[in-house]
Amino acid sequence: MPPTARPLRRLGFLTIGLFDEADPRRGHESTLEIIELGERLGFDSSWVRHRHLQYGISSPVAVLAAASQRTRRIDLGTAVIPLGWENPLRLAEDLATVDLLSGGRLHPGVSVGPPMHYDLVREALYPDTADVEDFGYGRVERLLDCVRGKPVTDFAGTEGFEVFSDRVQPQSPGLSGRLWYGGGSLRSARWAGEHGMNFLTSSVVRADDPDGPWDFAEIQRGLIRAFRAAHPDGEAARVSQGLVVIPTDSATPEQRARYAEYAARRLPRTAAPQGPGRLLFAPDLVGSSEEIAERLHAHAAFREVDEVAFALPFTFGHEDYVQILTDLATRLGPALGWEPAVPNA
Repeated sequence: MPPTARPLRRLGFLTIGLFDEADPRRGHESTLEIIELGERLGFDSSWVRHRHLQYGISSPVAVLAAASQRTRRIDLGTAVIPLGWENPLRLAEDLATVDLLSGGRLHPGVSVGPPMHYDLVREALYPDTADVEDFGYGRVERLLDCVRGKPVTDFAGTEGFEVFSDRVQPQSPGLSGRLWYGGGSLRSARWAGEHGMNFLTSSVVRADDPDGPWDFAEIQRGLIRAFRAAHPDGEAARVSQGLVVIPTDSATPEQRARYAEYAARRLPRTAAPQGPGRLLFAPDLVGSSEEIAERLHAHAAFREVDEVAFALPFTFGHEDYVQILTDLATRLGPALGWEPAVPNA
């Protein structure tokens, strides 16, 4: 098996955190238990996905605040927070607070664009400013400025018994270097690089060429190279890849059949770009760790990265996630040259 150009240095996973509307606490508790398991297995990072008006994690920063008190070592990330739903100043306060509580383990990933189904939620979300809200990169720049300590007001000092700051409080040293941008287009990759962020890639890219060829791995490799070419750190700039990966080494026959059926249902969307955004999806990787490792070593974009946050499939059960994470850490990770982090004492 040919080695990757960059040996795998960091292994992470991403979960959506689904719950039953009738019992939402149980779903959130399951997510926290999965993060705790990830730490015990030696994973380097755990990421949660953001969902609004759905039965998934709507407040990832709050969930990660809880996770920070139940773990000691594993990095905690968001992949990603859609900033169209957020006030950057308020978000900066929350992020810095949780980062301090976690001991500097927070890795916020963000993206831009109008909120999903904006025409349906605009009056509830921005009743007075819906027509003038900026959903472009300027929203990320506002967040970056707040996290990096740029003044947000002309006033600082004492008023009566209260002391006021001209910048967001608290400030968490190092947090600005752990901000990630989640992007799937060349424009986003270059923008993230130019602004000194880290770059999250996923199982979705934009097929900018309407005539093809539509090779997901080649397109994603192009994004990674464009990001690093624009970044001040060049080849050392951090990129994390987030494909859907399902090892089956310890799975039961029933699980293997269900995993294969899940991937088969999603496979047709990988053949050509989808929708007006021309989104191209990567096939889910299902099989033994040996089989998946071989496919990853041949994946043009995987060969460009040294850290990953493999996505857990939507709609699977808690025990499925336990099996998948265990195989990732004990079978697939080592097959890719990864070594688990030192477990908690």
